Amino acid sequence: MAEKRDYYEVLGVAKGASADEIKKAYRKITKANHPDLHPGDKECEERFKEANEAYEVLSDEEKRKKYDQFGHAAFDPNAGFGGGGFGGFGDLGDIFGDIFGGGFGGFGGFGGGARSNPNAPRKGENLRVTLNITFEEAAFGCEKEITVPRIETCPDCKGNGCAPGATPEVCPDCGGTGQVRTTQRTPFGMAQSMSPCSRCRGTGKIIHQPCKNCRGTGTIRRQVKEKVNIPAGIDDGQAVSIRGKGHAGANGGPAGELLVSVSIRPHARFEREGNSVLLEQNISYAQAVLGAELEVPTLDGKVKMNIPEGTPSGTVFRIRGKGIPYLRGSGRGDQFVTVNVEIPKNLTSSQKELLKQFAASMGELDGVKAAGSSSGIFGKKKK
Repeated sequence: MAEKRDYYEVLGVAKGASADEIKKAYRKITKANHPDLHPGDKECEERFKEANEAYEVLSDEEKRKKYDQFGHAAFDPNAGFGGGGFGGFGDLGDIFGDIFGGGFGGFGGFGGGARSNPNAPRKGENLRVTLNITFEEAAFGCEKEITVPRIETCPDCKGNGCAPGATPEVCPDCGGTGQVRTTQRTPFGMAQSMSPCSRCRGTGKIIHQPCKNCRGTGTIRRQVKEKVNIPAGIDDGQAVSIRGKGHAGANGGPAGELLVSVSIRPHARFEREGNSVLLEQNISYAQAVLGAELEVPTLDGKVKMNIPEGTPSGTVFRIRGKGIPYLRGSGRGDQFVTVNVEIPKNLTSSQKELLKQFAASMGELDGVKAAGSSSGIFGKKKK
């Protein structure tokens, strides 16, 4: 298995990057490599998954602290971080136990070379999927039914891997521990080491009559349907977590979580910035000069907006309460409308003549502003 890349490197940000910088980098990568845009492209799919994994850690303050301290080992259940009797390094006893066989000046009590019980209950892995939704569905929330490939406990053998009526045998070679201890002579004396049991392949048990449904694995893979409630105000790249709907646990352990990452399809007119909705609205030259009442689209339908006379191109108007609902809290953001004045083209001769008369009345000659005139075409004076 290839070694995982550094999460900061995956997103192309510095280690001290802010949460906003991390989010922007994540959105940029996932949009550029989205599987829907590159069907069948394994490299894009891998970059997309890699970015999701990196963002899941770096966007969470606690996970990011652990990652900054321990790297990928912080989330490796076999690495020994986050527990143990010596500053979280539970494997130190194993190291000394393997080298000195538990008999070097009391190092045997440092952990005793103990290994985790392969038959102990273990939580299942989280199941991650991506759900595409519309701009409006993200704004107001929705309920979706999705199909996910989930590993479940075999219904025939109830997870023990044996055919009906049979039970697994405790491995006689390792006594059910899944590990065997070997002793060999070294320059320092007799040294002991632990290795997976070859007879039971580290499982601690032997199945003589395997279940036909799961072939002795205790689990099956199925396509299952799940309903997902998407909360109003969710943003692109955020995920909904459903407890107990991930892959099945082992040895009676709980199932993992179903993590549904949201991908919002672009809207034809609207853009989103936080909880604000942005809209570009074209207006005519006459509307900008004379003023007008316009109907502009919002997430709730069309509303009327007044354009004052002499409005320059690029002016931004605020429509309060027409933005995105706040994900955690009440109320909504605002909508911001940027007006762009369209300059008329392909004028007729009579229209050009009228425009020249207008320019002359404004103190302009042949479309060039007369020297000494201080008022612009919208009648505004500048200091």
